[in-house]
Amino acid sequence: MLKWLAVVVFGVAPAPALAGELTVALTTAAGQPIHDAVVMFRPDAGIPAGAPRLPSAARTIQTDVRFDPMVLLVPVGAEVAFPNKDKVRHHVYSFSPAKRFELKLYGRDESRSVTFDKAGVVALGCNIHDQMIGFVVVSDTPYAAKVGQDGTVKIQGLPAGGGMLTVWQPFLRAKDNKTAQPVTVPVQGAARVSLVLNVRPPPVGKAAEL
Repeated sequence: MLKWLAVVVFGVAPAPALAGELTVALTTAAGQPIHDAVVMFRPDAGIPAGAPRLPSAARTIQTDVRFDPMVLLVPVGAEVAFPNKDKVRHHVYSFSPAKRFELKLYGRDESRSVTFDKAGVVALGCNIHDQMIGFVVVSDTPYAAKVGQDGTVKIQGLPAGGGMLTVWQPFLRAKDNKTAQPVTVPVQGAARVSLVLNVRPPPVGKAAEL
C-alpha cells in the first residue's frame, strides 16, 4: 500500500514553472551595443518537459557576395538551406568540428541544404570568395536567442532556478569567442544581466560593422 501511494505522489508532482524571464544586454566598454551575438541558457536541472522549441527551418542566403545573416541560430537537427541569389557561383564549406561539409559550385537561384546534427559553432566560408564569412550556431538548449541591433535580447518561458548563461560572439576576445556565468531565474519577475564585452573589429570586408 505504501509503495503504491509513493508512486501516486510521484506521478502528480508539479512540473517546473515555465514563466521565468531573462533579459541580457551587451555593450562595449565605450557603451556601444554589440550585435551578431547569441545568448544561451542551460538550466542546472536540465531541460524540462514542455519546453519551447527553437524553429528548425532556416536559411542562410548568399547575396551581395556575403552570407545573410552572418550569424544564424538553429537547434540541433535543423536543416539549413543555402540559396544562392548572386549572379556568381559559390562553393560553401566548413571545416568546423561541429559540422564538416562542402557544397560544390552552384549558381544563381540554386540552393543546397545541410542538416546540423551536433551542437557547436560552425564557421562558413566560400572557396571562391575569401571575403565571405558566416556562422551557424547550433544550440542544444531551446532557451537561446540572437541579440538585436540594440544589443539586447529577452528569453521567456524559462524554468525558475539556477543555470548557466553563455554568450557567444564571433569577434569576442575570449576562448572560443564565448563567455559564461551562472544566473538564477526567479519564480516571479525577470533576471537581468548586463555585460560589457571586449570585441575586436571584424576583418576588413568580412562582416558588417559592429
